[in-house]
Amino acid sequence: MWIVPEREIAGLVSRADAFDAVEQVFAAMAAGEAYNFPVVREAIGHEDALYGFKGGFDRPGSALGLKAGGYWPHNLEKRGLINHQSTVFLFDPDTGKPEAMVGGNLLTALRTAAASAVSINHLARKDARVLGMVGAGHQATFQLRAALEQRDFDRVIGWNRHPEMLPNIAKVAEEAGVPFEAVDLPGLRDADVIITITSSFAPSLMAEHVAPGTHLACMGTDTKGKQEVDPALVAHSRVFTDEIAQSVSIGEAQHAIASGDLAEADIAEIGAVINGTHPGRADQDQITLFDGTGVGLQDLAVAARVVDLAKAQGVAIEVDV
Repeated sequence: MWIVPEREIAGLVSRADAFDAVEQVFAAMAAGEAYNFPVVREAIGHEDALYGFKGGFDRPGSALGLKAGGYWPHNLEKRGLINHQSTVFLFDPDTGKPEAMVGGNLLTALRTAAASAVSINHLARKDARVLGMVGAGHQATFQLRAALEQRDFDRVIGWNRHPEMLPNIAKVAEEAGVPFEAVDLPGLRDADVIITITSSFAPSLMAEHVAPGTHLACMGTDTKGKQEVDPALVAHSRVFTDEIAQSVSIGEAQHAIASGDLAEADIAEIGAVINGTHPGRADQDQITLFDGTGVGLQDLAVAARVVDLAKAQGVAIEVDV
C-alpha cells in the first residue's frame, strides 16, 4: 500500500490536475459509469465533532474507496489544527486490497474549488468579466484562485457578513493582477459570475441581487438546513448539480424543492453538459446555478491523481499490509 502524507500534497497536485480529475468524474457519473455510496455523517458525542464517510466507485478512473473525516470545531483554538480533518483511502477494485492512504485536508479544498471552476467553464457566458464572491473564509481563497483561471476576468467584487475578512480574497485577486472591490449585496448585480461559499443557515443572496445572464456557483450548502440563496432565485435559475440526490436533500435546491418552487426533474447533472448530452446554458440572459454539494467521487478522483504523481516523483511511501 502507498501512503501520501498531507505534507506532500501541496507540492504534487495543481489546480489543473484537480480540475481535470473532477471534470472527468462528473462526466463518468452522468454516463452511469461512476456512482457514490450513501453518505454517513454522525455527531460522535465528543469534542462537538461531526464524523463521517463519503465513498464511491469510478469505473473509468479505476478508483474505489472512501474519504473518512469531519469537523472538529475546537481544533484551532485548542490545538492549532484546522477544524476540518480528513483522509482518503483507495482500494484495488479488482482484488479489494488496500491500495493507498492519502492526506485529505488540502485535497478537499482543491476538489471543492475545482467543482465550481468546472461549472464556470461549462456554464458561464464566454464574455464574463466580473467575478463576484459571497464569503471570504479559507475556502473562498481556493475558490477564487480556481475561478480566475476560467474566464478573462478584469474585476473581482466581494461581500462578506463580516467585512473584516474581505482582505483574504482581496489579496488573492491582487496577486492575480485583478482589482478587488468590496460591495454591498445589491452591488453584486454587476457580477457575471457569483460564487457563494459560506456556512450560512439563512439566505443572503436574493433574486434582486443577481442580473440576467449570471452564473451562480453555490458551494456552501452541503447539510440539511444550510442555505445561502433565496429559493425564488434558485427557482428562477436553470439548476445543475454534481449529484441530484444530494442536491434535493442537502444542497441549495433543498429549500426550493420544499417550497414547491422547484421540482427534482428541473435539475440536471453538470456531467451531462460535460458529456454533451445536455446543452447547458440556453441563452445569454439565462441565470444558471450550480449546486455544488460535494461528492465522495471528487475526493477519490483527485486522490488517485495524487497517488500517481507521488509515485512518479518518488515521494509516496510504500508499506506492507
